Order: sequence, then structure tokens, then C-alpha cells
Amino acid sequence: MSSSDEELLQQKMSDLHVRIKGSGVEKLIHQLYRELEAKGIKFRPHFWLSDEWYTPDGVAGCAIPFYMVHERLARLELNQMLEVEGGTPEWCMRILRHECGHAIDNAFRLRRRRIRQQAFGLSSQRYPDAYTPRPYSKSFVQHLDFWYAQSHPDEDFAETFAVWLTPGSPWRERYSGWRALRKLECLETMMTDLRTRTPPVLIRKRVDALPHLNRTLASHYATKRERYGLEHPDVYDRDLRRLFATRSNSHNHRSAASFLRRVRKEVRRKVATWTGLYQYTIDQVFDDIIDRCRELDLTVSGLEDQTKIDFTVLLTVQTINYLHSGRHRVVL
Repeated sequence: MSSSDEELLQQKMSDLHVRIKGSGVEKLIHQLYRELEAKGIKFRPHFWLSDEWYTPDGVAGCAIPFYMVHERLARLELNQMLEVEGGTPEWCMRILRHECGHAIDNAFRLRRRRIRQQAFGLSSQRYPDAYTPRPYSKSFVQHLDFWYAQSHPDEDFAETFAVWLTPGSPWRERYSGWRALRKLECLETMMTDLRTRTPPVLIRKRVDALPHLNRTLASHYATKRERYGLEHPDVYDRDLRRLFATRSNSHNHRSAASFLRRVRKEVRRKVATWTGLYQYTIDQVFDDIIDRCRELDLTVSGLEDQTKIDFTVLLTVQTINYLHSGRHRVVL
């Protein structure tokens, strides 16, 4: 697959002709199966390629995004979205365990059980387009980023299952004194009950499988970027004026906007690591700040190394403040 990004983006997803067999993901799926076997669970979800990670309602299997099985497509994903969700073995295993939680929920119709409803809530609760995390809540496990268990009862169940399934997870000690511990203990009770049972649902349907997706990669990424975009208000002015100088008050003509463009990749990665936010989302904030620096005609007045450190702190604080305010909502 030697095409340029521009050529790849014009291809239909159905024409990619990639598969799970023989890929690194196949090895991780077998690792997941070994983890289920170690827990005494006979159920095995099936997997297929599509455009995103997801487990359809009523299906005992999970979709894997196409970019996970080919290095060239992973590079395209990185170029388009600034990161590759599930792009490391550890990250991929976290997602596989989570999706397996949804699949086993479907396979055994666990959402109909009173014990599951009492511990996690009703699956019939409306699925939001976005949610506002509560970072300090002790009612939910912490597995995937963005406090994902808080988004919906089904995600709470899948995240709790993933923590329980993870080999060597010290979940009893980690969540001691948390309300989330009761959920983990409830889930263990349900899983113990399943060990000798055959799932009533064994549908091996492949929803939106890659060979049936006729839109181009360009269309796919345009939609995906719009979904994870962010409109951020101009709340930075005071901090930016403290860090940078106005051109009328400075003899230095180094543009703050051009400086930020130059250090953007490094700073964005650091802030993503510290805050747990998508790099693409942070990049939208970066765009707003750069535009504001240009509008205010700000310049770099101090040493660049120190300014980079100070700006990284500024961006982190702004991101955390935004995250913890009622204005931040994570897109599902």
C-alpha cells in the first residue's frame, strides 16, 4: 500500500482489502481469549473490520477499525486525527476488554437481570451524544480515558468488566472504599454464574463490515474530525497577555502565533498525556489560541525555552479548568 495520503483518501473503504488474520490485532484477540479462559468463561466474541471500535446492540461480537490491521492505514489515521486510538498493544487490549464486556452483555442478555440493573442502571436510559465527566467520582471504575464509565449504564458495565478481566488487576485494593467496588463484586457474581452456561444469543452478524462501506476515506475523516471538533470561547486573553507582549510594547518582532505553531506538536502531546484528552480536541483549542495571539498581535518577549514551558502549563491549566467546568462535554 504505497499510495500517498491524497490518493488513499480518495479510495472507498470497501476497496481497502485488509483483514484481521495475520495482523498484530489477531494476536491480541487470542490473548483476550486466553484471559476469558483463565476466568473460566467459555464465551468468545467474534470480530470484524469496520470504521470504528463498537459492539452493536444484540450482537455477540465487536467491530475493529480498519487502521488497526495495516501500518500504512495507521499512519493515515495519525495524520488525519493526530493519534491512533488503540494504536499500542496495551491500549488495544484495554479496548478489546471493554468491547468484550458489551459482547458478553449482549450474549447473555445481562441487561435484563435485576442484579445488573440495580448495580449499573437501566440500559434503556437514553444514550447521550456527549457527557460531562465528574473526575473525582468514586462510583465508577477508571479504565479507558475520559472517565468513560460515567457516560451510560452500558459503558459502566463494560468498563467494570474490563477492569475485572485484566490479568493481575488489584481491583479489590484499588477500589477499596469506593462505591465502584460493589459493582465489581456484583459483576464477579454474574460472571461466576455464567461459567457453566451457554449464551442464549450467538448472533455472528457483522454490522457495517468494511466491504460494505462505500464512502471514501476523505468523507470518513471529514465526518470524524467534525465529530471531535470543539468550539472554545475566548477565555485566554488575560493569561496570553501575561505570557506574551503586545507588539507596541516590545522591541522583539517574534510572532507568538508562529512560535506556537512551531512547538505545537510537542506541547499538544504533553498536554494530552497530562489531561487524558484527545490530541485532536486539544488541537482545536490550540487553533483558537493561535488565532487569538494573531488578533492581539502578541510577540514572544522572553527566552523561547522558558516560554514553551510556561505555555505548556498555561494550556494544561486552561484544559483542566475547561474539563472540570460544566462547559466540558466529551463526545461519544
